[in-house]
Amino acid sequence: MSKRSSAKYKLDRRMGENVFGRPKSPVNKREYGPGQHGQRRKGKMSDFGIQLRAKQKLKGYYGDVTEKQFKKTFTEAARMKGDTSQNLIGLLERRLDMIVYRAKFAPTIWSARQIVSHGHIRVNGVKCNIASRRVNVGDVIELGPKAREMALVMEAQGLAEREIPDYVSPEGNAKITYTRVPTLDEVPYPVRMEPNLVVEFYSR
Repeated sequence: MSKRSSAKYKLDRRMGENVFGRPKSPVNKREYGPGQHGQRRKGKMSDFGIQLRAKQKLKGYYGDVTEKQFKKTFTEAARMKGDTSQNLIGLLERRLDMIVYRAKFAPTIWSARQIVSHGHIRVNGVKCNIASRRVNVGDVIELGPKAREMALVMEAQGLAEREIPDYVSPEGNAKITYTRVPTLDEVPYPVRMEPNLVVEFYSR
């Protein structure tokens, strides 16, 4: 399990956007960057800076996956047929922790990863504790019996700011079927993601 190395909302402050779409985000009150000089730091960004920022935003959204994992996912996306940026989003959305988050089994991507690593998730009836596992189309993901009673799960299911996307088909409160790999415009990001800039960043 990759450990969260920075405060949950630091990414929001650094990007100047509510990356996770959470009501408590400090960006809702302060749109400037963190630190002593945050309000003054508004210089013109280079192309490299813009690409790096797009990569940090996308990587951070998926729970700050390690650079090694993220680059490996990009390399795989580049080898696949079709548009690399769409392939990258498709591979990231197939992560088990992300499916658990999309299904509203957890309030944040970090808590989704924790629920998986603690063995509370079953894939096609078999317990799985690997958050980075790829889910295939047609796979059924469900909460274990203990998880169904957890306050964290009940809180997630009551969240008004998030909807379950079309490619995750619910069957009651504790089970979903992953129906298809989504395209970029189907993924419910709270902010604009630019995977094409991530492709440019790694293709330099």
